[in-house]
Amino acid sequence: MIVKKDKCNPEGCGGFLCMRVSPSNRAGKEAIVKDTDGKVRVNENVITDADRIAANKCPFEALQMINLPEELNQDPIHRYPPNGFALFKLPIPIFGKTVGIIGRNGIGKSTAMKILGGLLKPNFGVPGKEATSKELIDRFKGTEAQIFFERLSKGEIKVSYKPQHVDLISKQFSGTVKELLEKVDEKKELEMISEKLELNQILDHDVSKISGGELQRVAIAATVLKKANLYLFDEPTSYLDIKQRIKISKFIKELSNEETAVLVIEHDLIILDYMTDLIHLMYGEEGAFGITSLAKTTKSGINTYLEGYIRDENMRFRDHAIKFDKNPQEKSNKEELLATLDSLKYKVGSFSLEINSGEIEKHDVVGILGENGIGKTTFARIISGEIKKEIISNKTNKDLKISYKPQYLEKNDLPVIAYLKDALKYDLQLIRPLQIKPLFSKTLNELSGGELQRVAIAKCLSAESDLFLLDEPSAYLDVEQRLSISKIIKEMMIDKGKAALIIDHDLLFIDFLSKKILVFEGTPAINGLTNGPLGMEKGMNHFLKGLDITFRRDEETHRPRINKPDSQKDKEQKSSGNLYYKA
Repeated sequence: MIVKKDKCNPEGCGGFLCMRVSPSNRAGKEAIVKDTDGKVRVNENVITDADRIAANKCPFEALQMINLPEELNQDPIHRYPPNGFALFKLPIPIFGKTVGIIGRNGIGKSTAMKILGGLLKPNFGVPGKEATSKELIDRFKGTEAQIFFERLSKGEIKVSYKPQHVDLISKQFSGTVKELLEKVDEKKELEMISEKLELNQILDHDVSKISGGELQRVAIAATVLKKANLYLFDEPTSYLDIKQRIKISKFIKELSNEETAVLVIEHDLIILDYMTDLIHLMYGEEGAFGITSLAKTTKSGINTYLEGYIRDENMRFRDHAIKFDKNPQEKSNKEELLATLDSLKYKVGSFSLEINSGEIEKHDVVGILGENGIGKTTFARIISGEIKKEIISNKTNKDLKISYKPQYLEKNDLPVIAYLKDALKYDLQLIRPLQIKPLFSKTLNELSGGELQRVAIAKCLSAESDLFLLDEPSAYLDVEQRLSISKIIKEMMIDKGKAALIIDHDLLFIDFLSKKILVFEGTPAINGLTNGPLGMEKGMNHFLKGLDITFRRDEETHRPRINKPDSQKDKEQKSSGNLYYKA
């Protein structure tokens, strides 16, 4: 049984409800007890399956009874506090390959990466213990992992690691971008790497003043400037637009050679597919346990992940497969007009934005695509009314109500349940599928980035509005959460008879949920111009033309995939002008 201490609230349940209802406790055994921190602790040598009732009765879902897969007869590689998260099995880097890791949040991907990089000493299930190099090698005797840890202990493998949370860099270092990169430049390649990652224009900027996307590219530069033969990248495309994601994925893929291995955690499936040769699936229960599968080819690995069933290991880790429509979402019948966009020219400082007129119909979900710094968020602020410009109207209802989820979310001391008071009536549509209920006992200040994002989405979609505008709703979310939210948005627009505008950089996410596309063009920080809303095929063709890539459908799952540059398929689609797959 797993105890999630952050959710345990003895006062809220009337005083240790789980202890009172536990069959083992009632029989005089101390299966669930009060810990020194005032919350509960589980004695694993006493707890039985009958005590599942205690977990089911907990109103805050702080207890979770887990049945581990039968093949996990060993102690975990690493366990956090007693009754806490346990990691089983590890992904293994392969020299000459770029290996990806895919999985939900909270199942140990970052933990596994830190162990491989020597940044975290595994404890083999005993919190407080640190395994020696010899114990680690002995644990994996007869496997590829043994060879890896032997080389790591001998100093034959030198690791360079890009952490997930790049925002911490500005808190740990003060100075300019150039000063930071000079400090870590062991290869003396600062000039070349700065040019490749388009950092030259910000080298003299203070690290604390640059944007999230710029900070991400600085972190990647700092990682590759170190002399290493194992590069670890934890979510390298966060904060980046699609054009930057493609450039970064090419850059990372080119790092691997016979002497160099690359390991990447990434939630953008199109980019993960594009940059990796092999994939490890990680599955389990969020905050409870994580298991790593054997390596698979990228195509097979992603398709297996979407299916939710690993055939060669006879392991089902999801009760449903994630399916994509074979054809683009093109509407055959004209829907009722919901709102019109009027043309507008808007200038702020040296940046100018030109918005062309367009129409939004009921049930529309419009994906908004474009580079960073090209006016998408400015457009959102105009539509939402934050910037006072008359641009959007409804012929039948002058008072068009708009619900807006901004890109940057603010925290405060407000309880989640109070913040979401209007969303509680959407239990089946929002609260349950977004897994919000376990967060009710927290304040907004206590939420992680992904938790805050889900709460903000629920808040936005529960409003009584005509148009729903969400700026980067996929940020901090894993693959399954992104696709779940896509489905929620589509279904709610149909049920409500309303429409949604979605700004995002994850092309698979946009492809999965959109009926139309609004494309932003121009020059970042100088000017922006809108095109659309356009039908999916026309809109995506227009957008992909600026990226010099073509898309195809995977024949098995129908998920979108980028064609290999200059492949026969890529050349055929470019010559026909059809960059986006046809029906």
